[in-house]
Amino acid sequence: MDDLLTWAVLAVAGFGAGVLNAMAGGGTFLTFPALVWAGVPPIAANATSALAVCPGYFGSVAGFRRELAATPGAVLQREMLVSAAGGVIGALLLLVTPARVFAGIVPWLLLLATVLFALGPRLARRSAGAGGSLARWRLPGLLLVTTYGGYFNGGVGILLLALYLVAGESRLNTANALKNLNSAVLSVLSVAAFALGGLIAWAPALLMAVFATLGGFAGARLARWLPAAWMRAIVIAVGLVMSAVFFVRA
Repeated sequence: MDDLLTWAVLAVAGFGAGVLNAMAGGGTFLTFPALVWAGVPPIAANATSALAVCPGYFGSVAGFRRELAATPGAVLQREMLVSAAGGVIGALLLLVTPARVFAGIVPWLLLLATVLFALGPRLARRSAGAGGSLARWRLPGLLLVTTYGGYFNGGVGILLLALYLVAGESRLNTANALKNLNSAVLSVLSVAAFALGGLIAWAPALLMAVFATLGGFAGARLARWLPAAWMRAIVIAVGLVMSAVFFVRA
């Protein structure tokens, strides 16, 4: 990864991921394929991508601090512990997954994340109509979803939002706040496990993290005038193209 073009592509992918995550989500569809294209092995690319998009979660948490302050501290602590456990479990599963097996799984993970993103609004509406009938499954479901997030970050936000709505959280902003908080927790813990496991390509990760942060600021401004439906369409198109590319590669 010594040529200028490669670094430029990684920087653009990081910036684009920050924009997408600020507006609609789906930044993983840019960072992960860009890292693989740059020659980073798939498992290391997944770990590096997780670090690259991690800073954006903290801005999202800060934006929902009012909703989090109104949530009982015991609930936040309990769910943060569960999310931390899920992030570590998912990261450990990735660490023990053979490279060839993960390379074969990647196209399906990308396709699953794309489908989840495409169905996100409909899934949220249907979940909200469940009226908390599955409230008792909130913590087990949280552990399952955050384990998936620690293993592969794509689409985890949609799953978390749907989980909170179907488990009885009627306030969308509070569900979003909890989603962002627990995404941040699982991301930090999984990235720490990846770092200890020696999976992160640090130079690309830091470069992309800086540009993803800049993209997050740009995306927040862009969201004021660009229709969200357009951004969702772009994310879905990118996800489908990347899924097809990785199916061909596999």
